[in-house]
Amino acid sequence: MDFAALSLLIETVTAGSLAEAARRLRLSPMKATRLISALEDELGVRLLHRTTRALSLTDEGLVFLPHARALVEEQAAALASVRGATAGARGLLRVSASLAFGRQVLAPLVAQFMATHPEVQVELRLTDALVDIVAEGIDLAIRIAELGDSTLIARRLADNPRRLVASPAYVERFGAPATLADLSRHACLTSIAQPQWSFDTATGNHVVRLAGRFTTNSIDAIHEACLGGLGIANLSEWNVREDLAQGRLRAIPLDDATPEPLALWAVYPSRRLVPAKVRLFIEALALRLKPGSAGAQA
Repeated sequence: MDFAALSLLIETVTAGSLAEAARRLRLSPMKATRLISALEDELGVRLLHRTTRALSLTDEGLVFLPHARALVEEQAAALASVRGATAGARGLLRVSASLAFGRQVLAPLVAQFMATHPEVQVELRLTDALVDIVAEGIDLAIRIAELGDSTLIARRLADNPRRLVASPAYVERFGAPATLADLSRHACLTSIAQPQWSFDTATGNHVVRLAGRFTTNSIDAIHEACLGGLGIANLSEWNVREDLAQGRLRAIPLDDATPEPLALWAVYPSRRLVPAKVRLFIEALALRLKPGSAGAQA
């Protein structure tokens, strides 16, 4: 069975079209059509419903898809076993992360990683929405959150401390809160998905629901609103370190509470087979995030 055809079938389902799958795999449209047709001829069934407007799996395609994925994974595992753990990274690496983290940390790392591994292509998808990495064919997602129950595999990369910050203009006009209770009297910049902040106190964890005139689904937008003097933000330390050093933002320490720290996680679909491109990128990111490294100062 042609593994190129199997990979194309999987990519077609992920991309939603044969043309897009061919583009991602760097195949000509004619070659892609021939591969799918040959696979259907070999199996003796039609796998895809193809129209000018939509593409979907047939019933037989739905049954065959998990077997195709298993075959491709087994092929990769077999190749890895003979090439050894030190085999170089190759192929397309799809990485998902938040806009802010991707812009500040991942984009510079990707440039270095691709220079070190010239046989790797990288597709960096940046969004503040939660991505279904299996459905969208993502190899690796970087998440900054408490992870819920999942069949995905997660590796903790680093601590992610957060800080309350505000612009000098906001502090001069409205003052700064001294205690957790004071926060309710200030404009707080929250996300639509998470309008509450968690704090560590002497008596345990406290979750405070806050409100302000501005809310958004983008961490970058919260950051910019904070720089513009709209209120107090609760942002990751890596996201505000330079602003604090340059005086564009001021830290707002509370006497009785500190923002609950989160963690940076690398999340990927399977422990059974971790391709070299994924494993090496995770190692490069973990090294970059180590305290004292150049990346940790980014």
